[in-house]
This record gives sequence, structure tokens and C-alpha cells, in this order.
Amino acid sequence: MDRFEFYSPNPNPNPNFQPSHTASQNMGETRENDGYEEELVDYDDEEANAPASVATKVNGETVKKGYVGIHSSGFRDFLLKPELLRAIVDSGFEHPSEVQHECIPQAILGMDVICQAKSGMGKTAVFVLSTLQQIEPVAGQVSAIVLCHTRELAYQICHEFERFSTYLPDLKVAVFYGGVNIKVHKDLLKNECPHIVVGTPGRILALARERDLSLKNVRHFILDECDKMLESLDMRRDVQEIFKMTPHDKQVMMFSATLSKEIRPVCKRFMQEPMEIYVDDEAKLTLHGLVQHYIKLSESEKNRKLNDLLDALDFNQVVIFVKSVNRAAELNKLLKECNFPSICIHSGMSQEERLTRYKGFKEGQSRILVATDLVGRGIDIERVNIVINYDMPDSADTYLHRVGRAGRFGTKGLAITFVSSASDSEVLNNVQMRFEVDIKELPEQIDTSTYMPS
Repeated sequence: MDRFEFYSPNPNPNPNFQPSHTASQNMGETRENDGYEEELVDYDDEEANAPASVATKVNGETVKKGYVGIHSSGFRDFLLKPELLRAIVDSGFEHPSEVQHECIPQAILGMDVICQAKSGMGKTAVFVLSTLQQIEPVAGQVSAIVLCHTRELAYQICHEFERFSTYLPDLKVAVFYGGVNIKVHKDLLKNECPHIVVGTPGRILALARERDLSLKNVRHFILDECDKMLESLDMRRDVQEIFKMTPHDKQVMMFSATLSKEIRPVCKRFMQEPMEIYVDDEAKLTLHGLVQHYIKLSESEKNRKLNDLLDALDFNQVVIFVKSVNRAAELNKLLKECNFPSICIHSGMSQEERLTRYKGFKEGQSRILVATDLVGRGIDIERVNIVINYDMPDSADTYLHRVGRAGRFGTKGLAITFVSSASDSEVLNNVQMRFEVDIKELPEQIDTSTYMPS
């Protein structure tokens, strides 16, 4: 097995780390499930047709829409509560994005929604604003449930609800996930019951089963990164059980950057005549403003190349993705030995430590983050403008979610992927075939203006 060496001014880099060649580990709340390749027998096998560009399905009829006049409209056109508009202004939002323009007017009317839009286009704000618009808080009653697959994402979503509800002082939001003593959550539900609950399926189900969390008044049921939860049979069972505890008459909304034709019918089984919005079809699932390159090299050359890149590139913040907990910890250690301002986040840490590091990175306390796929989906850190795939992701979908951490909301960004094996090349080819993106080999010189915001 090759030694994991790091090019460093220090003549004695850590010689003991051996690379892990096992498959990428499942992070966060997602549980390993080898059976997903088998037929999902409890759902219909009908295939949904992928509409072109932006399409809305209502009552089975597909209505294609163009992206017309988006930037001439504003959030005031949605007739939102004055308190929400004030919070939107405070947040610095001027015009709705394409997905917000398409979804919010329908969502605030209570329609069921399935929405796929590329990373960084403001999907979270769609369900946050539309839920806050509709909720009339009643003391002691949970009105909305938001489920997602990792604790970090749950924390971030809760923060967004808090940010946009700043001027709605009577509304309470809480986040529940594993890694925290369940008694703390039970006490909170008993003494200060929130109106909106955000959390991971495992903890939410545990609280509901023990009757600490009452779901009988839920009017809004939301899944973020829904494909990640519904593709895992174990997690999907938890979601289904929670769903069955809620009233039949409620709004259901599901969001992701990647919704395959196979998973769309699964989503629709939770809904009645949903409105389906796909912003760009599968052939266009790339990020505008994101420059993408690859580098062919051996495993033993990765650290030298990474060092050279970090020295040569201009960046605000960079995320480096690796495939295992051990590799994250050791690579972070080696970067620190070379005096790079690096931190790492992985599932081997305590929940408190993970959140502390996440908040610190988001606030700009460190410029380099080494991470597993735990932060590969949904996490929004606006200063990140470079993503490096130190280890190739295991699928085209994972690639898209990872590189989507840079170039958020259509801004500039750079993604560089290390290719060190035949299987790496196969994944990269799958990315280019599925998304029709031409990923070129990294040139000797990169024009900084192509990936750095002006």
C-alpha cells in the first residue's frame, strides 16, 4: 500500500498514515443500505417524464415556462407579510432567483411541491418563506416539520427560519438531531413547544414515538435533500412513519439539486397532484459561473499537488473533499504541519465539535476545510469559491453536490478534481455524460478572474 506522503518544507512529514482504499463512508444520519439497487417494491414503478428547462405540472398537465422578467420582479410581488419583507431586506436579498420566482407564489397557496434546482439557487428560502407566510402560531402546537439527512444541514435550516422570522416574535423554531441528550429535547418540547421543528428522521421519530412530539397539528411537511433520504430504505421507513403520524390534510414540499427519474415517483407517493418544478433538465444540471477542471496523477502525488495548488491559487475559502474519516483527520493534520489555516469536519467528531467547527468556518475563522461528504449537500458557506475533490466522489450526483459548495447562487467558483485510478476516470466520464459538461484538464495557468468574484 502506498505511503500517504505530504510535500512539506518540514523534512519529516508524518510517515505513518496509510490511505484507505475502502468505499466512501456514509456520513451523518444516512445509514448504509446495500439493498437500494433492488426494486423498491412498495412504490409504483412508473417513470416521470423530465420536462425541459422550467416546467410546471399541475393536475397532470405540463406547462412549460420561460425565465422571463425574473430580475424585474421583487419579493414584494409575492404579497408576503411585511415582517418577512423586512427580514428579506435585512438579509440583503433584492430579487428572487429563478427557483424562488417559480415556486414561492404556488407554495404560499399551500400547493404540494416537488422542486429540483441546482445548488446555490435559494431552494431553502422557498420553503422557509412560504412556511412562515402561512403559519399562524398556536401555543403548544407544532405546525411544520422539516426533515433533512444530516445534523449540520438541520442546524443551517433552523438558522434560516430564525433569520427570516426575526420580526415574528411569537413564532418559535427548534432543531432536533442525534448526538444531543434526548432529555434536553423532551424538556424543550414540554416547556417551550416550537411551532416549527427541524431535524433528522431518527431523532424526530424517537420523540414522536414516545409522544413527546405531537404531530397531530402539522400543516406543513417538508423534506430537504429528499433524494438522499428516500433512496436509503432505512431512512425512508423513518420518514414514512413520521409522515403517517401527521394529518392527511397538509402541504408536502420536497427539494433537491438532483432528482432522478427513478426517485421522482417515490416523492409523488407522498402527495396529491403535486406541482413539479425542474429548473433545468438533467442535461443542464451544472452551475453557471463554476469553472471545472481535473488533474491526472497517482495517489502518491496528491499531497504535493495539493500543496502547490493552495500556494498558487487565490481563494477566499476552499473545501477539500476526501472519502473517509481517517483521511480527513490525517490530511488536515498534514496541512497544519505545513502552516496552512486548515480545519476538518467528519462524523467521527462529537456533535458539539462538528457544529463549533462548522460555525467557525462559516464565519471565516479558517480558510481551508477538509471534509467528508458530511458537508457535501446543502451546506451554504458564501465565501467558498474553490472546491477540490482530493478523492473522487462515488457518483455523478455526489460530484454535483460537492462542487456546488463553490459558485453559490450563480457566483464565480472553481472546482478541481484529482483523478488517480480507472474508477475515478469512470465517475468523471459519467459526470460529463449525464450533465453534458466539458471538464478539461487543469492548465498550467488559470486566469484568476474566471473564478474569483470581482
